[in-house]
Amino acid sequence: MGRRPVVEFTPGARVRVRALMPPGHIRTPAYLRGKTGVVERVLKEYANPEQLAYRLPAAPLRLYRVRFEMAEVWGAGCETPSDTLDAEIYAPWLEPAHAP
Repeated sequence: MGRRPVVEFTPGARVRVRALMPPGHIRTPAYLRGKTGVVERVLKEYANPEQLAYRLPAAPLRLYRVRFEMAEVWGAGCETPSDTLDAEIYAPWLEPAHAP
């Protein structure tokens, strides 16, 4: 995954999951990549699971719980568009929703 500066977010911040498809052990669901949600809460830091999977030294990464509306994830025609889905996503996968 390309290295960008990691941005810190606060609850209520609108974020987008980076739309990358790197090979390997990835902890970010493909169906959420490129989707926009809201930080529901900030969790603690954990060792990077993508590095741990390859038995590499793992730097600590901040974990966020992000809430997505079903219409954002599956499209406006989904059965319950205003329902939500929460996912825990590591900081390097998130960018401000307004980022280019």
